Amino acid sequence: MTTTTDLVSYEDALASYDPVMGLEVHVELGTRTKMFCGCSTALGADPNTQTCPVCLGLPGALPVVNATGVESAIKIGLALNCEIAEWCRFARKNYFYPDMPKNFQTSQYDEPIAFNGYLDVQLEDGETFRVEIERAHMEEDTGKSTHVGGATGRIHGASHSLLDYNRAGIPLIEIVTKPIVGAGDRAPEVAKAYVRELREVIRALGVSEARMEMGQMRCDVNLSLMPKGADKFGTRSETKNVNSLRSVERAARFEIQRHAAVLSSGGTIVQETRHFHEDTGSTTSGRVKEEAEDYRYFPEPDLVPVAPSREWVEEIRAALPELPLVRRTRLLAEWGISATDMQAILNAGALDPIVATIDAGADAASARKWWMGELARSANESGKALDELAITPAQVARVTELVAKGDLNDKLARQVIEGVLAGEGTPDEVVDRRGLKVVSDEGALTTAVDEAIAGNPAIADKIRGGKVAAAGALVGAVMKATRGQADAARVKELILQKLGVSEG
Repeated sequence: MTTTTDLVSYEDALASYDPVMGLEVHVELGTRTKMFCGCSTALGADPNTQTCPVCLGLPGALPVVNATGVESAIKIGLALNCEIAEWCRFARKNYFYPDMPKNFQTSQYDEPIAFNGYLDVQLEDGETFRVEIERAHMEEDTGKSTHVGGATGRIHGASHSLLDYNRAGIPLIEIVTKPIVGAGDRAPEVAKAYVRELREVIRALGVSEARMEMGQMRCDVNLSLMPKGADKFGTRSETKNVNSLRSVERAARFEIQRHAAVLSSGGTIVQETRHFHEDTGSTTSGRVKEEAEDYRYFPEPDLVPVAPSREWVEEIRAALPELPLVRRTRLLAEWGISATDMQAILNAGALDPIVATIDAGADAASARKWWMGELARSANESGKALDELAITPAQVARVTELVAKGDLNDKLARQVIEGVLAGEGTPDEVVDRRGLKVVSDEGALTTAVDEAIAGNPAIADKIRGGKVAAAGALVGAVMKATRGQADAARVKELILQKLGVSEG
């Protein structure tokens, strides 16, 4: 039997097979209350303190649909170019849910609120790939199980499990793609790009923070292979709850290699759920996957159908914000940068901070320079995301203003940013406390220039002889004498004036 450690090379796999993917993304909505009751969705509460008879499934408790959840679902559907149902309803998905006390999930089955859409995504080389959307439907999250006593944190080998029902009933939108074909060897990259673009859309809509590391957005990667030239899909595996962009790509790549190894050795793919392991980039078997009929769906008798009026849908459509791809295309033209530059900004998570810095008064070039340079370096060193740094876009804009006014040079500006990040106050407070303003006193600069010339007569003679480039050494001497607080361009002007040499 082929195990998950038996792989063929990625190149060999793609030489013999075409990958087919399906991506199912669960988005936890940022509503104040749960989908079918008034319990709070706030994070950090003690276990089982945000529950009520409805989300605990107690007899006689009746659910009520969260209107904001419905509106959020419509926003997502419209942003994904979906049709919005004029009439839809909820269903009960019956399954043994140890962390869902009523033992069924209220979801949508054959009548989703949004269907038949698409999302265009950009790959790293600028190519656009269209991912077609099958449906986006409303449902509720399960509770949280904590398995205690085992080595892996999973139920196998655990001595007991703890259940927290605070999360049970939190609104979810599940977005399901149609089969993704034609991506070839770029299938893992397409999967990553799709989830990234979807996350940006969700954030732009303001319906969720979509933080994958916090479980607010999770992706199931369905994958199968079919032999080259075939037109019938193979048996799929479903890698569950992948929670980072990099992991989505790695899971798809691993499964392509694993499927190819099984098929090439004459084996048969088992339709099953699988777990992704961040440390190894591999997947392991979970459980045999049920078909839809195994869930015994039937219409939810305690909830009335949802029938959004066309007027309401059009009001929501008219209020949609500028969507990420449109925004990036506009900014790329406004900033005059390449698609590669924009991709680097996206990869760094710098787009929103840069835009906010420009909105606070900085020019585009300066905003990009500091966020993609000094601040990106600080983020990498501290292991933080850019938006987690202890500096605001307005503060970065203030630093650029001080540079533009000549109060700071780049070296001093870096020290100011360092001080702000260290908690020493605002940029102006750091400048005052550290004494970082550029030396603009012409008398002090002239004295420093005279001393540099007197101390380096050989270099001065070279400059007088026409070797203007040698002035850099004298500029360096002045900068050292002024602790880097002189304006280097002005220092050079003074040196050439003193030596009677023209820049040209």
